[in-house]
Amino acid sequence: MRRLSSILIAIFCMTIFLANAQEQKVILITGTASGIGKATAETLIEKGHTVYGGDIQVEANLYLNDIGGHALIMDVTKDDQVKTGVQKVIDEQGRIDVLINNAGYGSFSTIENIDIAELQNQFDVNVFGYARLQQAVLPHMRKQRSGLVIEVSSVVGEISYPMLGWYAATKHAVEAMADALRQEVAPFGIDVVKIQPGAVKTNFPNVALAKLDDADIPDDYKQLAADFKLVVEGTYEYNAESTDGTVGFIVQAIESENPKTEYRTTPSAKMAIMVKGSMTEKEHDELNDRQFKEAVLYLRMAKEASEKKKGN
Repeated sequence: MRRLSSILIAIFCMTIFLANAQEQKVILITGTASGIGKATAETLIEKGHTVYGGDIQVEANLYLNDIGGHALIMDVTKDDQVKTGVQKVIDEQGRIDVLINNAGYGSFSTIENIDIAELQNQFDVNVFGYARLQQAVLPHMRKQRSGLVIEVSSVVGEISYPMLGWYAATKHAVEAMADALRQEVAPFGIDVVKIQPGAVKTNFPNVALAKLDDADIPDDYKQLAADFKLVVEGTYEYNAESTDGTVGFIVQAIESENPKTEYRTTPSAKMAIMVKGSMTEKEHDELNDRQFKEAVLYLRMAKEASEKKKGN
């Protein structure tokens, strides 16, 4: 009887071990040196997954090696670095279960005045970078007849606003690409999920606004640019969410047997897309204009009050 109990306990322990082993996934993430990518990598490593993180910021990305992950040198605009990184994962692990396309940045400007080279680079990182990773990873997922591709998009993948139209265009492209890809790879047991955050506390606005500061904005647009900068700074100071919510949805998609096609990961993203769907485009333009002017007025008053208080 005692021997039977020991056998049953051993079987139970082995079952738990195998279940945990099956749950552990090999995950490749781009853009892991900071922001959502870093927070996601840290969380997935804590949960026992095997995580490889690629980034152009080599030194900042080395933290992965210290916490049980694997740092890759990966500029997503370089074919050779993408292929080398993916092959390293395959050589060491034999498979890739999840690809998280996350590397990207914003460059704010008017539609008319953005530097074309800057515009091309933004598309090269935000759209073609995703395409390069997919072309390198999907043959392995098709071979293993399983996998998950997570595309980190944005609320502006479905909505566009003045001054961030070109960034929104890159995310609109990601949305369209993901919808087509999801249908193409479904027969091979591969899921495709879109992640749509709103404003999240990362370094994103600092980079995007620095690009705006460097842009050659004509006098006709300078007031718009100044007001837009004020609103962006106010949004990220007062209304931006932590990365926790977005990371939580990414983990949920990874651990779900039947993930949703899209996750709107912040309250602002959910509200903005719901509101847009309830009105015509002309009505939405009018709403945007009214809310933008109200935000500018409020933030100017708040700024003046703060400066007056400091003066006293």
